[in-house]
Parts: sequence; C-alpha cells; structure tokens
Amino acid sequence: MKTKHISRFADKTTGLLNFSDLKKPQFKLLYWCMFAALVLLALICVLPILWITVSGFKDINELYAVPPTIIPRTFHPEVIPTVWGKVHVLNYFKNSVILILGCLACDIVINGLAGYVLSRLKPMGSKIIETLVFWSMLLPGISMVPLYMTFVNVPLIHINLVGSYVPIWVMAGANAFNVLLFRNYFNSIPMSYIEAARIDGFSNAGIFRKIILPLSKPIIMVVSIFSITGTWGNFLWPYLILGNTAKEPVAVMLYRINTGFTGLMQNEYMVLLIISVIPIIIVYAFFSRQIMGGMEIGGIKG
Repeated sequence: MKTKHISRFADKTTGLLNFSDLKKPQFKLLYWCMFAALVLLALICVLPILWITVSGFKDINELYAVPPTIIPRTFHPEVIPTVWGKVHVLNYFKNSVILILGCLACDIVINGLAGYVLSRLKPMGSKIIETLVFWSMLLPGISMVPLYMTFVNVPLIHINLVGSYVPIWVMAGANAFNVLLFRNYFNSIPMSYIEAARIDGFSNAGIFRKIILPLSKPIIMVVSIFSITGTWGNFLWPYLILGNTAKEPVAVMLYRINTGFTGLMQNEYMVLLIISVIPIIIVYAFFSRQIMGGMEIGGIKG
C-alpha cells in the first residue's frame, strides 16, 4: 500500500523530496513523518468547524452536558429558520456583498493600474515608488490611528467618512501586496505585444484595456478571490468604520451578537456561525485551484 502510494511520485523531480529520494529508507521515513504532520494540521483546522456544526443542532441541555457527547443524541434542524428570523441574516449578507463589490472593483482597477505603471510604463522615479510600496507592507499597526483620524476628518475637504463604505473601498485600492502581485505578473507578458500595439497607434490606456487585461485573466481571478475572502472575514476596519450602523457586515454582526445580544441561545449562535462561513466555503470549494495558483503567480520573477 505504501509503495503504491509513493509510486505516484514517479515523475516528480523537483521539490524537497523527489522520487529517487523516496527509494531510500531515511527519506521515506521523513516523507511519512511530514505526511502525518500535515494530516494532524488538517485535523486541527477542520475539527473545530465539525464540532461547531455538530453542536449547533444539539438540544441546549445536551450542549452543556458533562462530559460532552461526541455523537449527538438529539438533532434539531428547526434551529436554522429560528436563527434566520431572529437575526435577519440576509440584511448582513447584503451589506457584506456591497462591501465586497466595492473592494473588488478598487482592488482590481487601482492596484492593477499601479502594477501596470510600475511594470511597463516605468516613469521617472518608478524604482523609488516601487521600493516605497514594498516598505509600506512593513508599517506597524500603529499606522491605523492616523489613518482612522484621516477618515474622521478628510484633509482639505473636511468631511467625515465614518459610517460609509468608502474608507474600506479606498484601503482595498491601496493594497501594496496586490500592486506587487500585478506588477510581477505584468512583467511576464512579452514586451513585443506592447511594442506591436504602440506601432498600431494604441495609447497606454488602450494597451492596458486591449492587450494587458485580456492576458491577465489568471491574476485578476486570483486577486478577486483574495479580495472576496479577505473582505468577507475582515473585522477590524468594518467594526471601526461601520460598527453600530445599518451597514455593518457579517463579521461585525457576529462580534456584536457574541458580546451584547442575548436573544440567541448558544446552540443558535453556533448555527449562525455555520451559516456565516457557508459562502466562503463555497468560494474555496469552487476556486481552490486558483487560490493555490496565486502562490505560483506571486513567485514570478519581476
């Protein structure tokens, strides 16, 4: 069984261990140790979700039973409509979708254009700008304070953006990691395509629209997935900007209910947690290949 399993790597010539290494006992032992560690890590990640799922449909008395029951003795699917009616989940889902759509548009358009400028237009001082973009990823969390104060009173125009989606959308359009991700991918596009387009009379904007974007569907897909999953789980900034308003998304709603709302029983709150992660699980299930591909795209030589 083990030999058959390892024989699947007959064509593997790269990586930490290749097929010839796996023929040696010491490397075969290392392989199975790594395999066991990964299985353990997977269980650590999956078991809490399974436990919440099982516990959410238990009777409240069984939920608090000591010792706890691994296999539930009771099952109450009617908890789902009860939670749905108490919390009005659709309103929070709608808020999260609005937040995601704005972040997605800013993430792709603004960060994509910035990556295009750094990759292909390269104006004077582009190397310095590129370095500053990279260094901005190293800023500590203390930068949140002046950033929040800026949104409270925007310089020059003196308006308060707290309570609107705009600050979070703007921050999505200033994502240094995605700028560098776009820049690295655009560097892989042959320069001959761009030169041919310039000979045909295309402007820089036309090249970006007609040449770069059609060739950039893989990176756009990867950034879109990162943006969707990141925005759905984003808590801190939506809490600071949208908390205690009718625009708060799912993540803020979960925190507010957990800390102050007493209308839900513990098993009902667990069911609410399950409902809140279903959309993001669907995204991962359908786009797992693109998510893993993002790691490869991020490693393209720039």
